[in-house]
Amino acid sequence: MNTPKLVSGKLPLVGHLFDFIRKQDELMQRGKKEEGDIFALNLMGQNIAVLTGADAKKVFFQETDKSLNMEEAYAFLAAIFGKVAFLADHETYMNHRPILHTLFSRNRMTTYLDIMVEVVSAWLENLGDEGEMEISSEIITLVKDVAGRSFLGNEINQKLGEEFWQAYDDLSKALDPVLPPNLPLPKFIRRDKAKKYLANVLHLIVRERRANPKDDSFQMLVEAKMKDGQLPSEEIIVQLLMALLFAGHETTAGQAAWTIIQLAQHPDYLNLVREEVDVLLGDGQIFDHTTLRNLKHVSMAVDETSRMRPSAETIMRTADEDLKIGEVTIPKGWMVQTATAVDHFEDEIFENPANYDPMRFSPKRAEERKERHAIIAFGGGLHKCAGINFANTEMAVIAALLFKEYDLTLITTDTKVERGLGSSRPSETWVHYKKRKA
Repeated sequence: MNTPKLVSGKLPLVGHLFDFIRKQDELMQRGKKEEGDIFALNLMGQNIAVLTGADAKKVFFQETDKSLNMEEAYAFLAAIFGKVAFLADHETYMNHRPILHTLFSRNRMTTYLDIMVEVVSAWLENLGDEGEMEISSEIITLVKDVAGRSFLGNEINQKLGEEFWQAYDDLSKALDPVLPPNLPLPKFIRRDKAKKYLANVLHLIVRERRANPKDDSFQMLVEAKMKDGQLPSEEIIVQLLMALLFAGHETTAGQAAWTIIQLAQHPDYLNLVREEVDVLLGDGQIFDHTTLRNLKHVSMAVDETSRMRPSAETIMRTADEDLKIGEVTIPKGWMVQTATAVDHFEDEIFENPANYDPMRFSPKRAEERKERHAIIAFGGGLHKCAGINFANTEMAVIAALLFKEYDLTLITTDTKVERGLGSSRPSETWVHYKKRKA
């Protein structure tokens, strides 16, 4: 069997683990250079086939829910949230899918946009005329508030308190796709304690709401029906809520912070954003969906950050059977994944891919349209992230309103990508902000 060839640098016992955690981009680019579109990694004995390039990615997304399954690959997430949505088998996922579509429908997005504008505007009002802030921690706090108010409502969100969100930090620190999730390690013990606490809080909220319905956004989740026409159990709603609140801030925070940092690093493009924002949001104009659609330069900046600094750098599957791709066969039991560090920087797709250039997403150039899965920051195919519009809208609102009100100067000039076993994000980055003159 002609299996994918291992990338150089494999160490005894741990394989490529250290490079995978600390220098994943370099590891993936080395694999592409040494072995081409399909190559292999080894993480503590687990073989992983990495698929890059248009043809291999096409198979990856076509074979999902066929020869490739998501359930086993994301067992480390199911240990937190349970067998819900894409963390469950395909049949269960399809049954839960209408709930997600209800949550992210066009009507709901209008409500979410209003919440985002209100929360971000309140944050900006509290900054004062001038000061310094660490942008990553500020954005994390901000997006937690947006997620809580969007999916639970303002009244419930205000009652949760800091302890609720600190428990989510323990969940984040326990993300680990390598080690078995049931090992008695301190981080997994803290994870299970936080999970139990969050579940208890949310069960009480759901139970109270079902007993005493109200006309708000949270009620829509409680009353949304599954594909089989049944209302989801209290357990399913709690699991979905835990996952939504987690995804609503964990993955968005890093990319939102990077969007701000990259704009501050590139004043020429920031001037284009400023001109656009001043016209569309000047003189007390309302920030609605028409405004959002017309914020072209802001949107392209968000897209370029998704290309260059995605929070989720890989998508994972497990091979349920031998999978042949060209001359290579991926054996049953192997993990299979993608690599944004390779595919988002392909010379055949993107002009000067190492350069920050949001104009590559302009209608005239539209480089991402050269290949169906050119950008995979939010997945692809049937399982493309249901919350992609929510995340992109939130990042656009934060960038547009922040740069409308303030001039930013980077105090930290060498921001790096911080990687671990969960989402990637920017390293600690301090900025000086000053209110713009009218």
